Amino acid sequence: MSGSKTYLELSQEGGGAHKFYEVTVDGLTVSVRYGRIGAAGQVQTSTFPTAERARAAADKKVSEKVRRGYAPAVQGQRAARPVTRRQVSSAPSTARAVAPVLWRFRTGAAAFGIHISEDRCWVGNQAGDVYAVGHDGEVLACYQLPDGVKCLVADDFWIYAGCDDGTVYDLSSKLPFAAYEIAADVDIFWLDIHEGVLNVADRKGGLTVIDHEDEFQWSRSSTGGHAWMVRRDDQAVYHGHQRGVTAYASDGTRELWHTPTSGAVLFGWQEADAVYAGTDRRVVQRLSKATGRTEATYRCDTVVYSCATAPGGSYVFAGDSASSVYCFAEDGTRLWKLGTGGGSALSMQYLDEKLYIVTTDGSLVCIDASDAAIAAAQGGTLPTALDVKSAAGLPTYAPATTVQTVTAAPTPGAGVIIECIQDGSRLRMRVVTDGYDPRWNVQFPRRIREAGARYVVDALHPASGGFYRVRGEIRRLL
Repeated sequence: MSGSKTYLELSQEGGGAHKFYEVTVDGLTVSVRYGRIGAAGQVQTSTFPTAERARAAADKKVSEKVRRGYAPAVQGQRAARPVTRRQVSSAPSTARAVAPVLWRFRTGAAAFGIHISEDRCWVGNQAGDVYAVGHDGEVLACYQLPDGVKCLVADDFWIYAGCDDGTVYDLSSKLPFAAYEIAADVDIFWLDIHEGVLNVADRKGGLTVIDHEDEFQWSRSSTGGHAWMVRRDDQAVYHGHQRGVTAYASDGTRELWHTPTSGAVLFGWQEADAVYAGTDRRVVQRLSKATGRTEATYRCDTVVYSCATAPGGSYVFAGDSASSVYCFAEDGTRLWKLGTGGGSALSMQYLDEKLYIVTTDGSLVCIDASDAAIAAAQGGTLPTALDVKSAAGLPTYAPATTVQTVTAAPTPGAGVIIECIQDGSRLRMRVVTDGYDPRWNVQFPRRIREAGARYVVDALHPASGGFYRVRGEIRRLL
């Protein structure tokens, strides 16, 4: 079987699964390529100590897929299904003044993904580029993912990127890896992660919940399609779609409430006691998490693409389709409207009197939202905006396509050994190194799990959900 290739497809009618799986054996190396039919897909490569072990591993991978409904196929005979990319327009702002922009970083493609942490700002664009930028505007890191970035979300200090290829990548280490692999036929619109549990809103208005081991937990179909909002806390999952916002119990057992909104929901935000839905009818609505009751309405002049709040909802911000940003008091009173000086804000976040937006022209923009700066801008006085440039020679990190091997166990304190064990029909990752709870599972890429194999990682960190997360490079221990 050396030098052989097996190509399989699973394609279902009515918009179901439409994906491929290809296994290639070349001597000691087994390469697996998978993804949506018609796309280049992702590649994972493993090296084995003998050709026999490599052939056995390849046979096992093929057999598993055949049991799940895949069948041999000829590559290219089935056409790709289209991926929904959010179609947005951006008109010039009608505001009389421009926002006080401190710095602007142009990524080169429309950007939906944003996350602002205490130490850096993250932006992901439709070309699959993700950048980490310091609060002073310095570009710190660059990542290249296989497909367009729909959104960026954080869980503690882990950062994840949801992409058009149906994969959620962990960007917390030097090299990104696929932490969650949603079915290739699910057209991701938005994500939220809470204590390792991934919540996915999709084009059809579906909601899918996946645990930290990338295993399906539950799903629901809401009454409306195009679900651009999903937010989660300990009590519930809040799902915004074309017909409003629906809250489900966190375990998926029941619907808690449904509130029709004024227009289709295009973006969502949450605070401790309320969720905020921006709609195509020019409003942001604040809904009580407990009851779903509409508590306040924030009126804009055109379609609302994004929204965010200051802590506790003391201020509410919105971005519209006409390149303007707004600020409202908690009760709905409009305090100001200013032009972005560029495109429309597709996502936004507020931190420490600064409003960060990502725009239709692909820019990450830092706006001074302090009272003094806003007053000066309304009077025509603006700061000199820094045009941020990426440093020449800044390395770009992409997901690894091979699993490096090591032949010796790490010295104490230099790494952690984890083992893949068969637990019924599932493969689990458990810690071997002393000092860790051996009962806890480890969040680990599913594609490279093999029963009996051991891996070395730089570090493991406990998560509040009772599992370990990987930090650093993953290497296979021979």
